[in-house]
Amino acid sequence: MHILFTRPLEDCADMILKFQSLGHKVSHLPLIRIEKINYEKFDLTRCGGIIFTSANAIKFLDFEKLDKNVKCFCVGQITEKKARSCGFINTIAAEGNVSNLKELIVQNYDPEEGQLIYVSGETISVDLDQQLIKEGYIIKRIINYKVKHIEKFDENFLIELKKNMPEIVYIYSKNTAYSFLNFIKIYQTENLWMNTNLMCLGEKTLSVLNEIKWRKIFLFNPGEEEYLLYKI
Repeated sequence: MHILFTRPLEDCADMILKFQSLGHKVSHLPLIRIEKINYEKFDLTRCGGIIFTSANAIKFLDFEKLDKNVKCFCVGQITEKKARSCGFINTIAAEGNVSNLKELIVQNYDPEEGQLIYVSGETISVDLDQQLIKEGYIIKRIINYKVKHIEKFDENFLIELKKNMPEIVYIYSKNTAYSFLNFIKIYQTENLWMNTNLMCLGEKTLSVLNEIKWRKIFLFNPGEEEYLLYKI
């Protein structure tokens, strides 16, 4: 089976190797790149807990003076794995979406335990901080990275892709979906995806790509990529 991954290489290298070891042909088309934002320094010792909605938020955070024993709420298992690799001990993971993460925080963190730090990218699909403020929490949001859309692609890659279109493509974010739609339209490949199964992380991501005709569409959570192979 021919599978297309669209995340930055550092975020999908393990998955590429895994699928190749299973005998699949894997192509890689990175559609976004992640860039650090220098954020206003804040006394992290004052927080009672920390929230991460992506592994990128962890990657670009200055951990100096941060107690790694604080409650650490992660959107999913991949983010939790990154947090643990950086020394966080008291981690709790949701099931891959922000709505579940909000409920996890409400169930496991009392507002009286202190201020929560919410570390995120410049663009978010759900205003988690505002939702939690309405629940009585004190939230400090730190924005420490931004997404840049890749607009130039290898022509040789495109030629080979048209010769052998993938049977599966994984799209992990709304930003990636916008870049993918742009890629499809720039190179006028709208009619070439009818035999491709689209795997999207969430309905908001899917909504961007609904105008393209796909063989089948699946919603998934991080960690379910291999499982989806057996549903086709």
